[in-house]
Amino acid sequence: MTPPESATLIDETTAELTTVDKKALIKEVLEVYPDKAKKKREKHLNVYEEGKSDCGVKSNIKSVPGSMTTRGCAYAGSKGVVWGPIKDMIHISHGPVGCGYYSWSGRRNYYIGTTGIDTFGTMQFTSDFQERDIVFGGDKKLAKLITELEELFPLNRGVSIQSECPIGLIGDDIEAVAKKSAKEIGKTVVPVRCEGFRGVSQSLGHHIANDAVRDWVFPQYDKAKKAGEVPSGTPYDVAIIGDYNIGGDAWSSRILLEEIGLRVVAQWSGDGTLHEMINTPSVKLNLVHCYRSMNYISRHMEEAYGIPWLEYNFFGPTKIAESLREIAAKFDETIQANAEKVIAKYEAQTQAVIDKYRPRLEGKTVALMVGGLRPRHVVPAFYDLGMKLIGTGYEFGHNDDYKRTTHYVENGTLIYDDVSAYEFEQFVKELKPDLIASGIKEKYVFQKMALPFRQMHSWDYSGPYHGYDGFAIFARDMDLALNSPTWSLIGTPWKKAER
Repeated sequence: MTPPESATLIDETTAELTTVDKKALIKEVLEVYPDKAKKKREKHLNVYEEGKSDCGVKSNIKSVPGSMTTRGCAYAGSKGVVWGPIKDMIHISHGPVGCGYYSWSGRRNYYIGTTGIDTFGTMQFTSDFQERDIVFGGDKKLAKLITELEELFPLNRGVSIQSECPIGLIGDDIEAVAKKSAKEIGKTVVPVRCEGFRGVSQSLGHHIANDAVRDWVFPQYDKAKKAGEVPSGTPYDVAIIGDYNIGGDAWSSRILLEEIGLRVVAQWSGDGTLHEMINTPSVKLNLVHCYRSMNYISRHMEEAYGIPWLEYNFFGPTKIAESLREIAAKFDETIQANAEKVIAKYEAQTQAVIDKYRPRLEGKTVALMVGGLRPRHVVPAFYDLGMKLIGTGYEFGHNDDYKRTTHYVENGTLIYDDVSAYEFEQFVKELKPDLIASGIKEKYVFQKMALPFRQMHSWDYSGPYHGYDGFAIFARDMDLALNSPTWSLIGTPWKKAER
C-alpha cells in the first residue's frame, strides 16, 4: 500500500535518523552481546529499503537463550489461538495447571452463548498433573476427565486435548484416549500434539492445530458428503478463517461481507463452532484474516477441495475498500456492484472520523511490535489518520510475512524480528516514537517510560478495530492514548535529559 500524500518519509519529517544512522544504531545496540549472540541477532534486524522484495531479516529461527524474547510456545499457538475460541467445545489443557491457567481467556474472544451450558470459551479445564501423573502417566486420568466432563456439560459438541510439555516427554498416548473416548461419548475428540517445546515459537502450534483440523475434523465432512448429507449451499457461501473475534472483530467484518451479498456459513475460530468447522469445505471461497495462523489449513482446502482462498485486511477505510473490491471480484457483477454501494454507504461516516481525529494525530510516529498479522495489517489504519510508522516487527513471523510487509512500510522503516526487550527499548530511546503499539509484556515498561502505549494483542480492553465501525474505535483509542493530559505531568527519558 502506498502511504497517503500527506505522509512523507521519516528522514524528511523528523530529521533525526537517516537510513545509515539506523543501520549504525543496530550495530551499536548489538555491541552489548557476546560475539556469537551478536552474529545471530544481527541477521534479524534491518532497515527496509524501497524496491527490495523482502525486509532483509531472518525469521522463524529459535531465539537466543537469555535474550528475553516475547514469543510464546506451540501450546499457546494451538490452545490460545486456533482451538481455544471454538466456543461449543471443551478444550482440555492436558498437563500441569500452570499453562492452562496462564492461557485462560486472555484474548477477549467474544462469543454468543450461555457459558457453562452450550459455550465454554471463558472456562478452564485441566487434567492438573501432579508428580504421580508424571511418573505413572496420565492416560487414565485424561479418559476419566473426559467422561466426567460429559456428565457435567452434556451440551458440549466435542473435546480437544491440548497437550502441554510433560505429555510429549512421558509419552501419553492421547490419540488412543481420543479414539476410545469419542466412541464412548459419541462426540468428536481431537488430540493435539502441541507440547510447548515443539518448534521455535507459537507459530508451529498454529500449524499443528491446523493439521489436527485436517485429520480429525474434516474427515467428518468427507463422510457426510459421501453419504449425500451435505447441503448444496449457494454460490455466495464463504468462510471467515483466522479471525478470533477479539473485542468483536469478526462480527464487524461479517457485517460488511453480508452487506455485499455474501453468505458467511463458517467463522472460526472466534465465535466459531465445531459444526462450522466441519462444513467449511463446502464454501466457495475462504477469506483469511490471520495468514500466519491459518494459511496451512486454507492451502489444504485449496488442494483437497479446490476452494480458493484470499487474504484480506479490514483495518482502516483504505484497506477495507480495497479488500471489499478484491473479494467482490471473485464473484459476479451483482456482488461487485454491492461492494461499491457499501463502500459509498460508509464514506460519510469514515470522513467524519478522519475529520475529527486526523488533525489531532497528524504526523505522530508509531513503533509496532506484535504477533500474527498486526505488524503489517494495522499500518494502513495509522496512515489513514496521518500517522507514520517508523518501526515494525513480528514476534513469530516467517519469511513470507516479511515479504508481505514490504507492501505496507515506507523506505527507511526499522525492521526487527523476534526483538528482545533490551533491543526494543534501545530502539525506542533512539527513534523517539510518539506511540508504542505492542503487547501486554511491553505495555507497562513503556508506560513507566512515560510513553503513550496501545496494547495491540487484544486492543487494550477495547475494540473492535476491524471494519468501518471498528475504525472509529481505533481512531478514538489512538487519540486517547496520545493526547491524554496525563503526559503533560510526566516526561519521557529523553525529554527529562533535555531539561
